[in-house]
Amino acid sequence: SKVNAAVYQDVLEHFTLPAADQLYGDADFIFQQDLAPADSVKATSTWFKDHGIPVLNWPANSPDLNPIENLCGIVKRKMRYARPNNAEELKATIRATWALITPEQCHRLINSMPRRIAAVIQAKGAPTKY
Repeated sequence: SKVNAAVYQDVLEHFTLPAADQLYGDADFIFQQDLAPADSVKATSTWFKDHGIPVLNWPANSPDLNPIENLCGIVKRKMRYARPNNAEELKATIRATWALITPEQCHRLINSMPRRIAAVIQAKGAPTKY
């Protein structure tokens, strides 16, 4: 379905919050998102404020430094040979594949941010290997 503000907030509520709790516990974190329409509407900003989550807004056409893009790539590669027959099988395959992502993989991607930023600066905003 199309991702509108309601769908985005539902994903944040049911998937992002539990994942952040598992990864960070009570530690503070900053949520990074681009300025896609569902991300930038007032209701979504209010959702983040209501949940006490600071947001680092990221320009929509900026170099793609968000580690979630790498995680999506990992999931796609792991699913390369999956052939679900319907939407429910596809959802189950995606969930099972995401479950294989370890916290260590997430932390490695997060820890790569200084290198990613340095590469973008060196490339003056042009594409990088990331």
